[in-house]
Amino acid sequence: MSILRYTIPNGFTALSLLLGVMSIVTTQLGDLELAAWLIVWCGLLDVLDGVSARLLKATSSFGAEFDSMADLVAFGVAPAVLVLNACMQIGGVEYESGQFLVLLLAVGIFVLAGAMRLARFNLVSEESIDGWFTGVPITAAGGGLTSSIILVLIHHSDVADALPLNLYFPILMFVLALLMVSRIRFPKATRRDSNFINVFQGVAISGIYYCGITRTNPEYLLGMGLFLMISGIIAGRILVIQKP
Repeated sequence: MSILRYTIPNGFTALSLLLGVMSIVTTQLGDLELAAWLIVWCGLLDVLDGVSARLLKATSSFGAEFDSMADLVAFGVAPAVLVLNACMQIGGVEYESGQFLVLLLAVGIFVLAGAMRLARFNLVSEESIDGWFTGVPITAAGGGLTSSIILVLIHHSDVADALPLNLYFPILMFVLALLMVSRIRFPKATRRDSNFINVFQGVAISGIYYCGITRTNPEYLLGMGLFLMISGIIAGRILVIQKP
C-alpha cells in the first residue's frame, strides 16, 4: 500500500514528462496545435501530481526531484521548441537569419532560467513564505502562457498575420525568463482565508480543465493566464511592501 501511495503522484509526473517529450516530437512534425495542447495537458497533470501527493501524504525528496525534471521538459524545453517553430511557421522567421539567432538566444535563455528556477525551488530557504513562490513558477510561464498564446494565434490567423511575431516572441521569452529567476513573490494555488479567493480558484481551475480536456476555448486559457500572471505579480509586490 505504501508503494502504491507514492506510485500515484509519481505516475502523474511520469505521464507529464512523456507528454512533454511528445509535444517536442509533435512540434517537429509540424502539428503546432496538438503540441500546444499537450503542454496544456502537462499542466493539468502537474496539478493532479501535487494534489494526490498531499492527499496521500506521499511527498518525498525523490518525488520533488522527479517533478522538477518533468517540469523542465514539459514547461521549459517543450514550450521553447514550440515557440521556435511557431515563429518560423506562422511568424515568418527564416532559418539562419538574424531574427532566428535572436529567437534562438531568447528560447535558450528561457530554458536556462527555467532550470535555475527549478533548482532554486528545491532548495530550502529561510526566506520562503507559506503560500507563495519566490519568482514566477515555470508552470505558469511555460505552461500557462506560451502554449495558450500559440493556440490563440493558430485559431486567429488574421491576428497572427497582423502582428510582428518575430519581435514579440523573443521579448516574451526574455521577460518570462527574467520573471522566473526574479525574487518576486508569486501566490500558490492553495486554500486562502478569503472564501471569495477560494471559490475563484476553484472556478478558474475547473474552467482550465474543461478547456484542456475538450481542446476548446484557448482564449479562456490565455485570458486566465494573463490575469493570474499580472494579478499574482501585483499581489506579490503588495506583500513585499507590507512586509516589515
